[in-house]
Amino acid sequence: MRPLSPGPGATVFARVDHAAGAESVGKSIPDATLLIFGNPALGTLAMEQDIRAGLMLPLRVLAYQDVDGNTQMTWTPAEELLEGLDVAPDAEVVGKINGALNMLTDKAMSGS
Repeated sequence: MRPLSPGPGATVFARVDHAAGAESVGKSIPDATLLIFGNPALGTLAMEQDIRAGLMLPLRVLAYQDVDGNTQMTWTPAEELLEGLDVAPDAEVVGKINGALNMLTDKAMSGS
């Protein structure tokens, strides 16, 4: 799988290699890497509206191999991630977070 890079303004806090973890206990799963990253400019906007957004941040994207060996990526859209908080689903920060997630995954999937 191609390494994920969140792009300018974002910080990678951790990469979790789930396949390596499984291997460490004698198990085998397809390649699966969780990228945990954030952009303080976006995270702060959400946390200004509701400090509890810090429980959902930083952002996470899972890149994994499906049963056919193809790389797939999944993440939780911002409106679901922040659901139940005092952040409106149509708030500007929600669109910006979704835009950042889409940009990262589009770039990774296109190989550029």
